[in-house]
Amino acid sequence: MQNQPPAAELLESLAELLESTLLPALPPALQHRARVGANLARIVRREIDLAPAATRHEHELLGAVDDERALWQALVEVVRADLAIAKPGYDSWEGQ
Repeated sequence: MQNQPPAAELLESLAELLESTLLPALPPALQHRARVGANLARIVRREIDLAPAATRHEHELLGAVDDERALWQALVEVVRADLAIAKPGYDSWEGQ
């Protein structure tokens, strides 16, 4: 029986391959596509790693909502969890 690497590790390897090996070898017209592919692989990896806990937390938050303020706080946390997957770094923005 062979051990298979987890899907998240495979996706990170794919992203590294696209960025480190293929991107420099591609003509400029195709480099953007390689960057997009690497980014998509990393988004899917974060989805695998983070989404199950985020979904459980979302259900807990929304189930405990008892007023408008609590609803707002729950929605902010849900959006932050989504941003941690789709666009890390944006999930910590506090706004002005």
